[in-house]
Amino acid sequence: MGRFQFSDTVFSGEVYDDSVYPDPIYQRLDDVYPLSSLVILPPVRPSKIVCAGLNYVDHAQELNMELPKDPVLFLKPPSAALPHEGLIRYPPISGQVDHEAELGVVIGKTCRNVSEDDAFDYILGYTCFNDVTARDLQRTDGQWTRAKGFDTFAPFGPFVVTPEELAHQKLSSDRLSISCHVTRGGNKEVRQKASTADLIFDIPELIAFISSVMTLENGDVIATGTPPGVGELIVGDVVEVEIEGIGVLRNKVVSG
Repeated sequence: MGRFQFSDTVFSGEVYDDSVYPDPIYQRLDDVYPLSSLVILPPVRPSKIVCAGLNYVDHAQELNMELPKDPVLFLKPPSAALPHEGLIRYPPISGQVDHEAELGVVIGKTCRNVSEDDAFDYILGYTCFNDVTARDLQRTDGQWTRAKGFDTFAPFGPFVVTPEELAHQKLSSDRLSISCHVTRGGNKEVRQKASTADLIFDIPELIAFISSVMTLENGDVIATGTPPGVGELIVGDVVEVEIEGIGVLRNKVVSG
């Protein structure tokens, strides 16, 4: 499922092969649209983007940081959201912008104080997420809001894959391969490659912990953390986050 724009009309719909079928609530949109005729938007409109930091052992080690005893949370503003094929804008005040490939979990209904056993009842689906970070500003500030909150620093998509769709593919969200590729000067390089099986805090643990702090609402996105191999992006790079069974999120870096 995703969100799309056709001319001046924005709508949600289901994606099958290369066609998009508008949701029934858009009664006047009863046509089937070729995907190529539409602008792909962020697949949901979150009220907040909640991110888990240092949620892979090897990533914490590569940053020389201690392993957390509880999930480390930070927020990205909704204004940072960027769709598939959107342009990541390199802020002129930063000298180092990094990619961070992550599995995104999309909440399907409002919840608070959810138990780990019930967590999956509140998941709409899964998406690819790139936690773009101005690493030099993160080091300077000591906290992460500015470094991770710039406009365009939360690419996610292209679509949301439901738990049922994953199950149909005989896949489970706790064992998906995740990778990041960067193309520079015509050369495509693997930067990150891991599995969600390596998460320190798994998806039910994250939902339970986060919902004990704040109410999660329909459309909110949880970024579950990045594996090792985070690396620097420069203007002109094309960065791709690929997650097994979910798809490929592609964005180009341009001058801000």
